[in-house]
Amino acid sequence: MKLVAKRPKALAEKPMHYCPGCTHGITHRLIAEVIDEMDIQEKTIGIAPVGCAVFAYDYFNIDMQQAAHGRAPAVATGIKRVLPENFVFTYQGDGDLASIGTAEIVHAAMRGEKFTVVFINNAIYGMTGGQMAPTTMVGQKTATSPYGREAAHAGYPMRVVEMLATLPGAAYLARVGLFNNREIKKAKKALRRSFEIQEKGLGFSLVEFLSTCPTNWGMAPLDALKWVEEEMVPYYPLGVIRDIEEEGGPKK
Repeated sequence: MKLVAKRPKALAEKPMHYCPGCTHGITHRLIAEVIDEMDIQEKTIGIAPVGCAVFAYDYFNIDMQQAAHGRAPAVATGIKRVLPENFVFTYQGDGDLASIGTAEIVHAAMRGEKFTVVFINNAIYGMTGGQMAPTTMVGQKTATSPYGREAAHAGYPMRVVEMLATLPGAAYLARVGLFNNREIKKAKKALRRSFEIQEKGLGFSLVEFLSTCPTNWGMAPLDALKWVEEEMVPYYPLGVIRDIEEEGGPKK
């Protein structure tokens, strides 16, 4: 029988703990495929977050470091500065990055730290029981907004990549989806580009993945994918927000 697909070397042969229909697993595989294709497994270091992906260190065959909640950019900064020849990435959810870790991600981008951020935006706090997150949509029901998020009371959902695009240290910023095969291919391309930007030492890079949380959304997996496409994408438009090379290189 002809082999058409196999587990990437950088992805550990271990069952994942994620809920059925969650797209963390897809993102993990894309990261591992990029590491394999760039042949950087022996010099890649990942930073695991607090949140649904807290056990990410079990799923990759690379060096991993755990960080306190929201502090992954600070940990990545230290590692990358000590080991500048290594590839360093953080893996963070919206609660980790856009709430308790807002200061860390903003200042890392402002300084132009030369590592990559994988940002999972599923518009809710997943691990802790489905509370409203900074990225929760207006009108979206959660454990702490049972009647739907009200902008007048809780503000508007945070568009992280657009915010970071105002900072000159951010070299590559993109937002991608995982709701169909076409978008998954685009997501992998953006992820690889972020690692290439890091390889060239051009500055900070971040790829935001619009992800699903069927359990806390109270949806079947296929319905959750449809909800991302129909409800999240209009507010969180997909595409490359900044590529510093296409803009003519770093600003002096």
